[in-house]
Amino acid sequence: MSNKPEKQTQTATSLPEHGPIDENGREILLQVKNVDITFGKGDSAVRAVKNASFDIYKGETFSLVGESGSGKTTIGRAVIRVNPCAAGEIDYKGVRISGKIPRSLDREVIRNIQMVFQDPAASLNERATVDYIISEGLYNFHLFENEADRVNKVETIIKEVGLLPEHLTRYPHEFSGGQRQRIGLARAMVMEPELVIADEPISALDVSIRAQVLNLMKDFQKERGLTYLFIAHDLSIVRFISDRIAVIYKGDIVEVAETTELFDFPLHPYTHSLISAIPIPDPVLEKNKVLYTYDPSIHDYSVDKPELVDIGHNHFVYGNKEEIERYKAIREKNEPIKTITILTPEEREEADRKRLAEGKEQIAVPSDADVIINRPTHDTGSFWYGVLAFLLPIIGLISSLIFRNHNYIRNYKVLKKGAIAGLLVRAAIIVFFLLMLLLAIL
Repeated sequence: MSNKPEKQTQTATSLPEHGPIDENGREILLQVKNVDITFGKGDSAVRAVKNASFDIYKGETFSLVGESGSGKTTIGRAVIRVNPCAAGEIDYKGVRISGKIPRSLDREVIRNIQMVFQDPAASLNERATVDYIISEGLYNFHLFENEADRVNKVETIIKEVGLLPEHLTRYPHEFSGGQRQRIGLARAMVMEPELVIADEPISALDVSIRAQVLNLMKDFQKERGLTYLFIAHDLSIVRFISDRIAVIYKGDIVEVAETTELFDFPLHPYTHSLISAIPIPDPVLEKNKVLYTYDPSIHDYSVDKPELVDIGHNHFVYGNKEEIERYKAIREKNEPIKTITILTPEEREEADRKRLAEGKEQIAVPSDADVIINRPTHDTGSFWYGVLAFLLPIIGLISSLIFRNHNYIRNYKVLKKGAIAGLLVRAAIIVFFLLMLLLAIL
């Protein structure tokens, strides 16, 4: 899992029964090797994922965590061959599945890698019955002997996800969000995949339903030996279902470690900030908690370029040589890092006073004397105020002063400008006529 370029894997026409075995005897099911994913071309190109590398072992739950827009879903869609890789490659069981591959291999990849989408409403065909939605993969890959076998498979899986066979004749809009997500899960599981990519499958669900869906996914994993790539933004959820976690920030994977290791030793500052943002159930403690905010400007990568490096304990961190040495020293102390700070009521009051004082300093010296903090609702600065002030400049000036006294600054400014413009035009006309009169006399 280093950033060094690796030799491209030979493309096969079919998948082997097992993937390669690492030095610890674990079977590597999926390998993402130095993957770049770019959208657009030329100057408008956006590099959504940068040099991403990680392995997923058979039977584990590997979570990819980061804020919205960090590239999590982009990587998941690249694995199912929706997003093409601009560089690097993705291997499944040691066989390259990114880029152009034989049709027979493509069908095996689709069959073995299924995806559960974030939005259970948008991912289901509203015009199709639940029976057809679940059966579509069976039809496409001919995974049943006869009609009776197909019906049996569909009814079995619909029961396993907690729904009833009579639900098969209904349409997606007749179900709740949690039920629709169960249908999406059934659609994936009926294919009997080896790897399931779960793209924030519970973020659109109520809290009470989330636990049910997660328990259902864990049951499937135990019964069928499934491997999950679980994409999420909430570390509080992935902590209890993941074997290993990768943290991604703006396309860069900044830390990868086993779950306990990551929460005890969040070495990268961004990981630290994500963990500190996990809500505390106690409202008093949550109110007095200090949030750690990640500032990317603390890194100086102008000369010494960063890499994703194994610092020991199967813990990978992204940084330059100086940072990596510092991370290693912290880890070798073997003292868990404190990620949450709770202030006492007195400390909280003092912090609030300081923040209020800083805020007052920022607004005490405005750049324009007309700037106000609380602008009235009807302070629109309408164009028509300016027109009226231009036609009636004296009344416009008086009105502008009245507006200013009541903090209607936008109205004041537009009236003032209109009145001044009106007076200047009138002055110019008077001067013009005086000049014409003078010329006529001479």
